[in-house]
Amino acid sequence: MHSYRTHGGITVQRTAEPCDPAELLTLVEAVETRRGGLFSSGMEYPGRYSRWDLGYVDPCLELVARGRDVTLSALNQRGEVLVPMVEAALRRHGHPVPSPESATVTVRVPEPGGGEQLTEEQRSRRPSVFSVLREIVALFHSDQDTHLGLYGAFGYDLAFQFEPVAEVQQRDPQDRDLVLHLPDAIIVHDRKRETCLRFTYDFTLASGDEGGAADRSGHPGRSTRGLDRVTAQTPVVLGADIPPPPQPGSYARIVEQAKERFRRGDLFEVVPGHQMYAACDSPARFYQRLRERNPAPYEFFLNMGEGEYLVGASPEMFVRVSGPVGQGQRVETCPISGTVRRGENALEDAANIRNLLTSPKEESELTMCTDVDRNDKSRVCEPGSVRVIGRRQIELYSRLIHTVDHIEGRLRPELDALDAFQSHMWAVTVTGAPKTWAMRFIEATEDTPRRWYGGAVGMVGFDGSMNTGLTLRTAHIRNGVATVRAGATLLFDSDPEAEERETFLKARALLETLAEQSGGNQEEAGTDAVEAVEPAAVPSGAGMRVLLVDFEDSFVNTLADYVRRHGAKVTTLRHGFPPRVLDELAPDLVILSPGPGLPADFGISVLLDELERRGIPVFGVCLGLQAMVEHAGGELCTLPEPKHGKPGQVEVRGGSLLAGLEDATFTAARYHSTYTTPERVKGFDVTAVAEDVGADGRRIPVVMAVEDQRARRWAVQFHPESILSAAVGEKIVDRVLRLARS
Repeated sequence: MHSYRTHGGITVQRTAEPCDPAELLTLVEAVETRRGGLFSSGMEYPGRYSRWDLGYVDPCLELVARGRDVTLSALNQRGEVLVPMVEAALRRHGHPVPSPESATVTVRVPEPGGGEQLTEEQRSRRPSVFSVLREIVALFHSDQDTHLGLYGAFGYDLAFQFEPVAEVQQRDPQDRDLVLHLPDAIIVHDRKRETCLRFTYDFTLASGDEGGAADRSGHPGRSTRGLDRVTAQTPVVLGADIPPPPQPGSYARIVEQAKERFRRGDLFEVVPGHQMYAACDSPARFYQRLRERNPAPYEFFLNMGEGEYLVGASPEMFVRVSGPVGQGQRVETCPISGTVRRGENALEDAANIRNLLTSPKEESELTMCTDVDRNDKSRVCEPGSVRVIGRRQIELYSRLIHTVDHIEGRLRPELDALDAFQSHMWAVTVTGAPKTWAMRFIEATEDTPRRWYGGAVGMVGFDGSMNTGLTLRTAHIRNGVATVRAGATLLFDSDPEAEERETFLKARALLETLAEQSGGNQEEAGTDAVEAVEPAAVPSGAGMRVLLVDFEDSFVNTLADYVRRHGAKVTTLRHGFPPRVLDELAPDLVILSPGPGLPADFGISVLLDELERRGIPVFGVCLGLQAMVEHAGGELCTLPEPKHGKPGQVEVRGGSLLAGLEDATFTAARYHSTYTTPERVKGFDVTAVAEDVGADGRRIPVVMAVEDQRARRWAVQFHPESILSAAVGEKIVDRVLRLARS
């Protein structure tokens, strides 16, 4: 047990005990029906993110803000003891508001005085909800513990207490702008260090405060020791109707409005959003599946009471503050802007990343975001301390690829983590620039208030630290309906239809996961978000026997694997076997592998004679193509510069082998120095070429594929089994197997 005294005179006793990480799974189930929260990180990135899980249930206190009204509520007996300790902090910055609950205190923070002129450097100290929050943090402040603090969510409308943005949309007066919990039992799992600890806390009033505690709580003691931690249950409520999806083209029309504002110079960029909806009968199950499907740096599941949940997998850090208070604390943000979809494989990912990094528009998006972010830090950080420590770094998620900057500064010693938080409200990546004008545009053009979207979730530590993520890729769940809002960063050169598609792409991971978990069964859920599964087709190689001849090659096993994937039985033999083996194996197809050297080095013409005599179909790769061309009377040449491990653009010119490929031109891997040209080929149709430079410096067409459909002979010069040919490799193997058996 560890004991320490806070800045406000409260004695804290902390116990840390090892526990099984599986207890966090139990917490997930508990948080579905009781107030609590789960925070986790499913990504590692050196110097930025690490893998961890943290959870709590049955917090003792809850802090809620509705506009400028701040309410502190005890959620159990332990909270009833704590309320008198915290009440004075609230009253220092707000006028009391009558409350019918004995264990509840409400104050109203007044508007700033009209005659008071504050500098921009002082903006974060204007009277606001954060004035009360700052007092509570100071009351519990100590550098003895890194986990005790306030956990929860900060709503988008909190920014209107600092920025002159008139409310255009209708608000529900019962909507909450802030929900924070004080948990006194927390499980922390550090997956990197493989430790899991349960921290429990007890609080004791300073001497002389016993009377207030006893009067309000009804308990004679002045400590939480021995009191029950259980809070009231809040069962999941279902039954609300699912609103219709956005009208096609509605977001594109907002883009057009934004472009007009760009022309006038009112905006540089802006990030409007719109909402999509899905059923959710189990927020806990949704959180678990979302973590599996879409790991992110900021994963969270919050039961905020009153039937309201937030579940998200946010890719973006909002504000993180670390280090000793008053000693130049480190302030970090990681703005994300620049988005492209994930490819079907690593090669497509690489191509998409290349397009993303070479796009002037995408670079401009992130540059503007980073410039605004640096400006936000310059308001609260030491002069000269703000710097970009990571520029246009790539982060990969389940559906998307983003470019990310990493920015840091050193907080001025007279300021705190809340100053840093307020200076960045809200991130340019969810608002735009200039920020206030962008927020006005959003308020005027979006259909509904943002509520929690574009705000933040996370923890305000009593040690002066902070770790928060933006509420992006988040579902706000109420009465069985999950609301998912998504937006796009708009510039003058934005394409309206493309930006609208991007919003649906960003929401896709959440909506698919919701459709997957709703009712626990896709068919029972009746959702049209999941396509019907067609009966599996018979593999192209099913029942076939394939002989793969190895010409001392280093790619032969991958080629064999490709063939086996299509259901064929493959036998691989090194070259030089006697002809009788062909009769013993009776293959349906023989594949001539790539290899070093020339066809004559392996006597391949002899093997081709034997195959021709037996009428066995043949497929050649690289050296195999060269052998087949030479065997038919064609001529081979040598490239002036070898093509080893190089991608090449292959142009399809017809034929059966490459039929069915989506594009007339595709990328494939080249590993060769020997080649032929169309006019040197005899007895085959040339069905694909790649342009190259000959020995005389002139452009020449190099043969990439040949076939003799009547004799059932096919060959390619490129390597279909290479990773560089991933987009077409398996399709070609599948096609060869189908042609051979026809």
